[in-house]
Amino acid sequence: MVFATVFLFVFGLIIGSFINVIATRYSEKKPLFHSKNFSGRSKCPHCLKKLKWYELVPLFSFIVQKARCRSCGEKISWQYFLAELASGLIFLIPVYFYNPSFPAVYQTISSMLWIFIAQAFLLIWLIDYRLFVIPDELNIVLGLMLTGIQNKFILFDNFNGSFLGGYASVFGVRDNIWVNHLVGALAGIFIIGLIVFLTRGKGIGIGDLKLMGALGFIFGWPDALFILVFACVIGTIIGIYLIVTGRKKLKQAVPFAPFLILGTAVLVFLGEPIIGVYFRFFNLI
Repeated sequence: MVFATVFLFVFGLIIGSFINVIATRYSEKKPLFHSKNFSGRSKCPHCLKKLKWYELVPLFSFIVQKARCRSCGEKISWQYFLAELASGLIFLIPVYFYNPSFPAVYQTISSMLWIFIAQAFLLIWLIDYRLFVIPDELNIVLGLMLTGIQNKFILFDNFNGSFLGGYASVFGVRDNIWVNHLVGALAGIFIIGLIVFLTRGKGIGIGDLKLMGALGFIFGWPDALFILVFACVIGTIIGIYLIVTGRKKLKQAVPFAPFLILGTAVLVFLGEPIIGVYFRFFNLI
C-alpha cells in the first residue's frame, strides 16, 4: 500500500507538470486541444530559454533553484509548485476513498473518473485565474462525466449517493438518479443565470454558468446547491480579505471558478459533517 501511495503521488506530480504546461500555453485564440498547447519544449516565461530536463523535475527543481530561473535569475511563479503538489494529492484519491467492501475493478474505474474530474478542475482553476475564462471543452468533458463517480450507480436512495449522506433526503428528489442529477444541473444553471442576469455579466460570467451546469450533472441535487453555498461563503471571506489588505478593489473582478472548485472540495470532504452540525445546532432533525 505504501509503494502504491508513493507511486500514485509521484505520477500525479508528473501529470501536474503537464497540466501547468497546458494552462500557461492556452489562449482564447486557439482551442484547448490544439497541438501547440501540448507540443514543444518548455521555456522560461522571462528569458524564453528552453529548459533542460533537470529543470523540469516536479517540485524538486523549483526547490533547488529557489523559485528562480537558472539562466536569467527571474522569479518563477508559485503556480508551478502548487499545481504539481495539488495534482500529486489528487492522485491519492483512490487511497482516501478505498473501500474493501467494493469490487477492485469497480473501485479502479471509479477512482480513475474521480482523478480525471479533479484534474479537469485543476486545469479550469489555472486557466480561469489567469484569463478569466473557462474553456468550453472542459465544461463539455465534465458534463459528459454525468453520474459516473463514486458509488452512485450502485447505491442511490434516500441515504446514499450524496456527499451529504442521509441529510440529502430532506431536500427530496431521491427517487431516480437521472432526474436527481438533471435537477442539480438545472438548479445550478438557474441560480448562476439569475446572478448573471442581475449583474449583467459583471459579477459572474457565462463560463461559470456552464461550469455550474456540469457540476450539477456530476453531483446532483442537493449537492450542487451546497457547492454554490460553500463557494459563495469562501468567495466572500477571501474577497473581504483581499479588499481589506488592499490587493483588490471593491469593483475589481475576481475569477469565480476557483471558488466553485473549492466549494466542491468542501462538499466532498466535509459536506456531511458541516450540514450535520448545522441541523443539530438548529434542532432541525
